[in-house]
Amino acid sequence: MNNQQNTLARLHEIVTKSTSGAIVLPSNPTQDAIASATALYLGLVKMGKNVSLVCAQSVQGDLTAADKIQSNIVSGGDNLVISFPYTDGSIDKVDYNIQGENFNLIVTPRQGYPKMDPGQVKYSYTGGILDFIVVIDSPTLNNLGASYTDNQAQFQGREIINIDRHLTNSFFGTVNFVNKTASSVSELILSVLQGLRVEIDKDMATNLYAGVSAATNNFTSYSVNADTFEHIATLLRMGALKKVAKKPDFGTPVSPFESPVPQQVKPINSRPQFPQKSPGNPEVQSAKPIESVEKETQADQPQNPQDWLKPKIFKGSGLV
Repeated sequence: MNNQQNTLARLHEIVTKSTSGAIVLPSNPTQDAIASATALYLGLVKMGKNVSLVCAQSVQGDLTAADKIQSNIVSGGDNLVISFPYTDGSIDKVDYNIQGENFNLIVTPRQGYPKMDPGQVKYSYTGGILDFIVVIDSPTLNNLGASYTDNQAQFQGREIINIDRHLTNSFFGTVNFVNKTASSVSELILSVLQGLRVEIDKDMATNLYAGVSAATNNFTSYSVNADTFEHIATLLRMGALKKVAKKPDFGTPVSPFESPVPQQVKPINSRPQFPQKSPGNPEVQSAKPIESVEKETQADQPQNPQDWLKPKIFKGSGLV
C-alpha cells in the first residue's frame, strides 16, 4: 500500500469505530471548501454518525446541507439544548410545568417584543465528547478562527483529520490527508468517501462537482490534470448535476438600489468639449461665453407685464 492508501485506511479506521465528530471549516471558506464539507457531512450522516458542521462565520449557500453549518461545535451527549434567536431584554421569564406525561417549557416575551417563532427553534445535544474532528481546507488550526481559539479544549486529545491541498499546510493532524498537487479539496473528499465505502448519492456528487468547478475556474485552471477529469467523470456517473455553486454569502448586505455595472464618472474638473471651427467645417462656430449666451436668451424672451402677478378680480362679465 502507498502512503495515500495507508492514510485513507487509517481515516476509515477512526471514523468507523467512532460515534460523534465535527467537520470544521476555515474562516471565509471557499466554495470548494463548503462543497467538500457538506458532501462529507452527508456521507457521515448516511453512515449513522452524529456529526456537526461548523464555521466561525455565518455561511449561506445553495449547496445541499449548507443550511446545517453552525457556529458552535456540538459534541452530542444527553443534554437537550433548545436554541432560538434572542434580542437582549426580549424575554420576560422562562418557566416550566408538567401536564400528564408532557414537560412544557414556557418562554414569556417581554411586553412590546414579538412572540417567538416556532420555526426558528433548534434542538441539539451537548455534554458528550467528540471522537474526531475533520478540518477542511486549512493550512493551520489558527485558520479556523474562533472555531478553534474558543474551543481549544475540544481539540485536545482528539483524532484530528487534516484534509487539505495548501502548499503551506503544517501537517497538524493525527491523520494528514494532504495532496498539494490536487486541483481541489472536493476531489480529496471524493477519495475519502470512496475509502469509507459510502454510497455517494446525487446530492453529494452534485456538491463535489460544484466544488471542483469553482476551484478550477470551470476546469480552466493550470492545476487541472487528467485526474481532475477522471474525478469529474466519476461524479457525473454518480448522478451529479452540472451546477455551479453561488459564491457564499458571509452576511455583507448589498443594497438592491446599487447598480451592478459601474457607470463612468467624469472628473470633477473636466471641461465640456466644443467642436472646433475648421476650414472643412465652416458651419461650426466658436463657442460663446456662457454669460453672453444668457444675455441673448433673456433678450429674446418676451417680457411679462409688470402687473401679471396681481390677482384678477372678476365682477359681472368683465375684469376690474
